[in-house]
Amino acid sequence: MPPQHPNRSPLRRLAPWLAVPALALLAGCNAVVLAPSGDVAAQQRDLLVISTILMLFIIIPVIALVIIFAWKYRQSNKDAKYEPDWDHSTYLEVAIWGAPLLIIICLGAVTWAGTHLLDPYRPLDRIAAGRPAEKTVKPLQVNVVALDWKWLFIYPEYGIATVNELAAPVDRPIQFTITSSSVMNSFYVPALAGQIYAMPGMQTTLYGVINQPGEYQGFSANYSGSGFSGMRFKFHGLPQAGFDQWVAQVKSSGLALDRDGYLRLEAPSENVPAMRFAQVDGGLFSAIVNMCVEPGKMCMHEMHAIDARGGLDIESAHNMLALTYDKTERRGAVFGPTPTYVATLCTPTDPEPKPQTRLASLGSPADLTRSAPMLGAGLTAPAAFSPAAPSAPRAAS
Repeated sequence: MPPQHPNRSPLRRLAPWLAVPALALLAGCNAVVLAPSGDVAAQQRDLLVISTILMLFIIIPVIALVIIFAWKYRQSNKDAKYEPDWDHSTYLEVAIWGAPLLIIICLGAVTWAGTHLLDPYRPLDRIAAGRPAEKTVKPLQVNVVALDWKWLFIYPEYGIATVNELAAPVDRPIQFTITSSSVMNSFYVPALAGQIYAMPGMQTTLYGVINQPGEYQGFSANYSGSGFSGMRFKFHGLPQAGFDQWVAQVKSSGLALDRDGYLRLEAPSENVPAMRFAQVDGGLFSAIVNMCVEPGKMCMHEMHAIDARGGLDIESAHNMLALTYDKTERRGAVFGPTPTYVATLCTPTDPEPKPQTRLASLGSPADLTRSAPMLGAGLTAPAAFSPAAPSAPRAAS
């Protein structure tokens, strides 16, 4: 009996069949991106499919020609036509350059139109194919905050908030206003619309609509630390009656979310279950965006207004240091006292007093117009001096 060829071992013959169970596992994949339930996601799906088909018009012929040329001009084919002096073909040049040019023009037109029509900041013109959005229907406002590692959703229209749970009525436009408490994340509900980043100290906008009732998956599409894998939430697409019932259930929870509660919620935590709050501080989201949830802290927009007028020198540096994102650790004063910051600027409401009145209040006839300026944070004001005295030195910065 001749020895068996090593390439024809039983294991090698069974190798193709062993791959069948692995392919069967693909049946469990959820192709939600190609079968979404929201009109915006469906338009994005169409853009993806059209772009792929346009590119395949070039890719498939090129692959086919490579195989044909390799077969036709193989070394063993003695009947192949040999033309060593061939160097040009007008028809071939037109095909090689013309076809890709047409594809690029079509692809560019489709991409340009889709980019503008599907701008996440653009209010919806329609809620489904052939169904324009009614101007009288106000979009559902949802404020989204990416925390470590959970999602906070605030419904300003209803005065409620939830954690890791989101709901919206079917066929009603939704306007998401998105920010982050610390690091960059990405808000993404594949069945609803595309993803958009959540960044601290900034707010982004996303419009979407859900067209079919159901429970969908939402998550962060941008890695943000150890609890990233559990940063997921349920999105419920509900009929209007079901959504009203859901709102009533949230309001019956009895819990309230104020600024102190948010500061506790903001601390990093993983795999957080859904939470509901019947009441929420009306100015909480604005304070989160402006990084001034902590009591007495100056808001970022106030700081910007001061900087536009020239800044506060070292006092501004104090405020900038207070914006560092290790704030959950800093609040506990682990490495020492909590850093101070400028809370606000006092603006006198009374008219400017006369110099004599100011001098009388000091109990001295000094000329304040020649007082040494105060430079440096935390220094006491220099004492006034007599007009006859020489100029006092400036305080150290």
